[in-house]
Amino acid sequence: MLLKRLTVQSIAVAAAMASCILALSACADDDQMAAQYVERPIEQIYADAWKLIDREDWLNAGRQFDEVERQHPYSVWARRAMLMSAFCYYEGNRYQDAIDAAARFIQLHPGNKDVPYAYYLKAVSLYEQIGDVNRDQGKTEEALTALQDLIQRFPDTEYARDARLKVDLTRDHLAGREMTIGRFYLRQGDYLAAINRFRTVIDKYQTTSHAPEALERLTEAYLSLGVVKEAQTSAAVLGFNYPGSDWYMNAYDLLTNKNLAPSEDKQSWISKAYRAVF
Repeated sequence: MLLKRLTVQSIAVAAAMASCILALSACADDDQMAAQYVERPIEQIYADAWKLIDREDWLNAGRQFDEVERQHPYSVWARRAMLMSAFCYYEGNRYQDAIDAAARFIQLHPGNKDVPYAYYLKAVSLYEQIGDVNRDQGKTEEALTALQDLIQRFPDTEYARDARLKVDLTRDHLAGREMTIGRFYLRQGDYLAAINRFRTVIDKYQTTSHAPEALERLTEAYLSLGVVKEAQTSAAVLGFNYPGSDWYMNAYDLLTNKNLAPSEDKQSWISKAYRAVF
């Protein structure tokens, strides 16, 4: 997993320090470790935190790293502990805590070499909260914004390369949400509302997998309203860009059944219709 691999690379120094600490420190009993927040030296806190990581107790490991920042706020290890805290919260599915820790690092250390990783942690924590297309897509919009921000700021990093893949999936998800609502309006006979949703897909998400269906649904909705020219335009664009798709075949048949498309070779009609429109 990219996140884990990059985490190991970016905090290798911390891991090395922790290994030495674990060998030298006399730690408290493991079962009581997570609950102890008395003042301790940095070495002790890191040792306790890495024991919890070894046990994959991510929540309490994150809290231990928070203690480094709270008890030793001006040390170099406090800065590193912020990222470790964010990573642990992410691994424990405590996404808002991960976002808060990453955002705090970005705010306090904007010029640090690990800032791209902090942006990545924030973005991927939002990305993994994307819900079903039938639910509110506020987190999806936030994730898209965070991913695009990461790409714009650090375009040549490995984080940006992974973010670009996630942007495509996020945009496809948002387009799917628009299609779900559009189909509902179409079934209800609210054609204008349906058209608005399908137009959004074409205007904002035309490179997603939902574009062919959106054009077909537009053809259907326009025909239902008797707006012939717009229906033919949608079908022509669909045929020109996706000539072999089932969605185009459906759109062509809709026009043919209403005597709005000639009974000639489909591809010939596509070319003539497309040229006439554009």
